[in-house]
Amino acid sequence: MSTSIADDSVAAEEITTAVSERRGWMLYQTVRLILRPLRWWARIQVKGLEHLPGKGGALIVSNHDSWLDPLAIIEAMMWKQRQLRFLAKHTLWKFRPLAWILDEAAQIPIRRGESDTAALEAAVDAAGRGETIGIFPEGTLSRGTNLRARRGISRLARACPGTPVVLVAVTGGTDLKRFPKRPLVTVEFFEPAGGQPRPDEDDQEMAQRLLDEIRAKAPIAS
Repeated sequence: MSTSIADDSVAAEEITTAVSERRGWMLYQTVRLILRPLRWWARIQVKGLEHLPGKGGALIVSNHDSWLDPLAIIEAMMWKQRQLRFLAKHTLWKFRPLAWILDEAAQIPIRRGESDTAALEAAVDAAGRGETIGIFPEGTLSRGTNLRARRGISRLARACPGTPVVLVAVTGGTDLKRFPKRPLVTVEFFEPAGGQPRPDEDDQEMAQRLLDEIRAKAPIAS
């Protein structure tokens, strides 16, 4: 399956869900139902879903050009019945209703710009249980601008040896500013062309390599 248009199902043989991912499953399905009009309006397309493991832990590394990107990735992964736990900035928990949703969906708060050992340990433990962990190497909402990769993804990859890294390029999210014109959002999963993270790689070079590969498919917005 190399390309899909928004759909509610995938082939039965592709659906294998880790038991540990069942926390928040009903919430995910409820949010997905609520966001169905957004999925239609954004015309979400998915490519490379075969690169997303059907079971077992994985690190999902993506660009973050707009607020729509994480929602589009979550929607795309649910086509293969995989839930996603993002390492999300801790300030999102300041708004109580949103904090409740994030907690129920088992998202992981992280204090960016700090050495947040607790967040790293939570992500490593989750990956070890067969869950998928999402991280943005840019470290913040880029709005389609050129940002330097942060080393958090390198630290996480080193702490999860053997856990595959899957890159995701999301395009079209920045077109939201052209409302009411409908955007065309594409979510593309792919394996790092330069190979999985290597023990001998410099942390900054590793992070930048992964981000550069993503940016090759999701160029900086003009």
